[in-house]
Amino acid sequence: MYLGFAGPSTFFFMTVIVLPFAFGIFLTFTNWDGISTGFSFVGLENYRTILSDKSVRHSFVLTLGYVGAVSLLTNIVGFSLAYILTSGVRGQSVYRVGFFTPNLIGGVVLGFLWSFIFSKVLVHLGQATGIGLFSYSWLGNPQKAFWALVLVTVWQKSGYLMIIYIAGIVSIPQEVLEAATMDGAFGLRKIKDIVIPLVMPSFVVCLFLILQKGFMVYELNLALTNGGPYGSTELISMNIYKTAFISEAYGPGQAQSILLFAIVVSVALLQVYFTKRLEVEM
Repeated sequence: MYLGFAGPSTFFFMTVIVLPFAFGIFLTFTNWDGISTGFSFVGLENYRTILSDKSVRHSFVLTLGYVGAVSLLTNIVGFSLAYILTSGVRGQSVYRVGFFTPNLIGGVVLGFLWSFIFSKVLVHLGQATGIGLFSYSWLGNPQKAFWALVLVTVWQKSGYLMIIYIAGIVSIPQEVLEAATMDGAFGLRKIKDIVIPLVMPSFVVCLFLILQKGFMVYELNLALTNGGPYGSTELISMNIYKTAFISEAYGPGQAQSILLFAIVVSVALLQVYFTKRLEVEM
């Protein structure tokens, strides 16, 4: 009975997820280049190599900064949009669709679209209006290129988080909100003391999703900046790809991916643990 129902899914899960993951861990202890039929064991040498590599450390630090900025800004924007669009604004359903639409655009297309906007549209706008901030392409400036990447991610993902926050806000009993209003809770005080604690499960989900997507981002990084200028936006996923497939150093590249996996799992578990403690019963 078990094999008849769960057997096929178990087989594919083992062959597509478990076995490749185990084989990947095995490869971190070899010098395989991804092409040759033979390899030899090198122990922990690959891990020592990546930990001493300045470019790898730079990519990890840059990725942590990117994930921190994106997690903070997307949750703030997503929650703000959700709160406004559940307050009875005229045409709020249309606005919800409009803010969610960017999430439907793929990473590569999104990157090329915003590359055109940063390099052409905003530059022409800045030169025509005299706004110095837009008088040159952000993608050619090492500091601005990072924030361009953050800005595009926030633009794309905020609408997605907005939908989750809307589901959390509309689930709050109206009598609770009415009682809070009668007790004198208005504006920011109402949001801080009533709404946010009651939608904490939505915060847990949104923060988990954006952390995972932030650490794993690759297509947008490739299409928008390609890691430039001068490697200033080369996030860890792109560094792993270049190490494994461009430099044909599959062992160190696989070691980086396992280290990234460990970091993502640790951060996700800590985030869920601490945010779950902030949830309250309705």
